[in-house]
Amino acid sequence: MKLKINMWTAIDDIVNTILFFFSWFLIMGAAFSGDSSNADSMATFLLFMAIIGLVLNIISLVRSKKVNISIVGPILGIIGNGIYLLGAWAAFPAIVLLIIACVFSFRQKSVENK
Repeated sequence: MKLKINMWTAIDDIVNTILFFFSWFLIMGAAFSGDSSNADSMATFLLFMAIIGLVLNIISLVRSKKVNISIVGPILGIIGNGIYLLGAWAAFPAIVLLIIACVFSFRQKSVENK
């Protein structure tokens, strides 16, 4: 059984990976433009996207556990988005974890009970 929430979560993780990659450039560019409100609004948007990713990964974790699908992807997604919430300085580890989470979320491998 494949869950659509896992597909949407993986797509959101890809979008967050791209946003987090460009986050340093976006925030620095907004900060050096002379208007600090641009940098604040950019950082707020990126944190909001991380919160959306965190919520989607938590929902995906709960639903995957119910239908006996591997929960590695959602757990890595939760950790990756949670790390980014600590600050934009943690974007690189968040990017790496979200890329791996995407792969596992797209696979949706069934877990066999032993």
